[in-house]
Amino acid sequence: MLPADCAGCRQRRPGLRYGVCPECVAVLDALSPHPVRPTPAPSGLPPCFALGPYAGPLREALLAYKEHGRHGLARPCSLYALLAEVVAGAVGPVRPVALVPVPDTGAAARVRYGDHLDRLARVCADRLRRAGWPVRVLRPLRALPRPDSVTLDSAGRAAAAEAAFRPRRVGRRTADAAALVLLDDIVTTGVTLAAAARTLRATVGSPTVAAVLAATEKRQQR
Repeated sequence: MLPADCAGCRQRRPGLRYGVCPECVAVLDALSPHPVRPTPAPSGLPPCFALGPYAGPLREALLAYKEHGRHGLARPCSLYALLAEVVAGAVGPVRPVALVPVPDTGAAARVRYGDHLDRLARVCADRLRRAGWPVRVLRPLRALPRPDSVTLDSAGRAAAAEAAFRPRRVGRRTADAAALVLLDDIVTTGVTLAAAARTLRATVGSPTVAAVLAATEKRQQR
């Protein structure tokens, strides 16, 4: 009942479309999925595709959804539609797809009122199905307690990622003949995705590709 700020620019503007103003919608619509690769890339990191850099309206919308409880951003014409575009661009021609979201830790899910990526994966799968894709969402990973990656440097992220996941019992046949797509919201150093990929290889198989919404850009050191 109360007016909301735009999730992309944090300005109070009329005509919000699922929480984003027309100007920010135009910026998001102009983004196109493309390959990304951290430098240096950790061992075991699958090919990665991202919608755009972790900046501007995309960054603000992700933070609003993930950290500030703006769950409506996972609705149509917003983040889940954008993630579906990344999956389609990463996989190529229409074929069976198995989506594997990188799970939140229990502590993070409690703070965020649910696993934010699992919620995004479910509505992303619905969008792809309506477009004619045979899609399943698999949950073969369990996240173990670890420090918040925001507080860690690159070495700390790598150390935390090594013991970040355990496999769950999932029938291998569920991923047979399907493109196995690892989902995350942001790729920074790639260590989390690489660790998840290593655990997946022991359960449902090697991921075909990783699809993320945003990729951080490495700052140039002076």
